[in-house]
Order: sequence, then structure tokens, then C-alpha cells
Amino acid sequence: MRTYETIYIVHPEIVGDGYTAVIDKFKGILTDQQANVLKIDEWGTRKLAYTVKKQGRGTYVLMAYEAGPTVIAELERRMRIDENIIKFQTILLEGGYQDTSLPAEGVENAEGSEAAVAAVAAETTATAE
Repeated sequence: MRTYETIYIVHPEIVGDGYTAVIDKFKGILTDQQANVLKIDEWGTRKLAYTVKKQGRGTYVLMAYEAGPTVIAELERRMRIDENIIKFQTILLEGGYQDTSLPAEGVENAEGSEAAVAAVAAETTATAE
């Protein structure tokens, strides 16, 4: 199986349980097709760069998963049919999926990490001289 990433934009007026239902629907499509869902990342509502289907805003969702090509065809077919989806795009990740997000504890310790990096950099510079 190959690793794919699909980003889709949900209509901005779909909120609450309706929004959760849309996300669960597409996650369910993947699991029904024996795909392995790696991550679903909700980016929130943002302003679009240009108007799409008469909408200036949309709610972004990113899904990373492992699946076969037939699964992609079915997922995209259903996204085209669904009126709640404004736009979508699927890409193949040739190197596999790599989670680049920070863990929750990383946000709290960001200042300490920066200090540690600065200390290592100073140490390296002192050693190089």
C-alpha cells in the first residue's frame, strides 16, 4: 500500500455535529476500503485565496493514510458528489508519512528547547575556534 495525503475544504456553514459527521464520513470510507488512517488534522476555518463555489472561507481538513489506488478513486468520487466539500486534492507521499507536528508538551517547553539549542550552538562555536 502507498501513503497518500488528502486535503479537503468543508463548506464554512457546516459546523458542530454536521462538521464532525463529514469528517467521520470520509474516515469511514477509508476504513471500509481497508485503508490505514494515519492522521486526521483539522486546520480550522480560514479565508480562501480566491472564491470557490461562491465561498470566500472554508474549513480545512488534512488526512494522511495508506491505501491502494482503487481506494483513492472511490474517495475522490464521493468527495465530488458531496455538496459539503468545496475543494479537495490528493497527493502521493513517495517517502511515506512523517508527522511534523509538535507534541503537546513541546509547546510548553519551547523556551527551554530554544535555550538548549542556543547552548549547543555556543558550545559548537567555542569548540570550532
